[in-house]
Amino acid sequence: MSRIGKMPITIPAGVEVTIGENNLVTVKGPQGTLVEKMHDDMIIEMEGAEIIVKRPSDNKMHKSLHGLTRTLVANMVEGAATGFKRELEINGVGYRAAKQGNKLVLNLGYSHQVEMEEIDGIKIDVPQPNQIIISGPNKQVVGQFAAKVREKRPPEPYKGKGIKYVEETIRRKEGKTGSKKK
Repeated sequence: MSRIGKMPITIPAGVEVTIGENNLVTVKGPQGTLVEKMHDDMIIEMEGAEIIVKRPSDNKMHKSLHGLTRTLVANMVEGAATGFKRELEINGVGYRAAKQGNKLVLNLGYSHQVEMEEIDGIKIDVPQPNQIIISGPNKQVVGQFAAKVREKRPPEPYKGKGIKYVEETIRRKEGKTGSKKK
């Protein structure tokens, strides 16, 4: 039995979950509404204020889908209740971020400014010129957008310049030691 898959998902107060035909899970909460179709083979049931995910058999595919389905539903419930956020940090002289309307404008040492549109389902916040906070109810969308922002100038290992996640550590390399003369 999957250790993750057999754990029940507790539904917090203020969150409404409906399980429709063909495993269409809809979660409504203070952060927004999330709708996702889960795999048809999985059995998703509501028992009081808990959601339980079961698998029909012990074949390899059903074992794989068991923990995945439970985690996806749990992320939907958590996202609708509290939301997710990713924090990015910008390091480098002259590197900075600003928010203009619904655009994120980045100065990253290129000859031009990098502009990124805020997409549906996320909110971009720039409390300081070297800090970006991306938040929203859908964990996958928030993580994907944060990865796209980081991709514009990933951190380099010599000076650590670039965009990195706050919790990320950059493995630093030693530079050249100089030439030896004979």
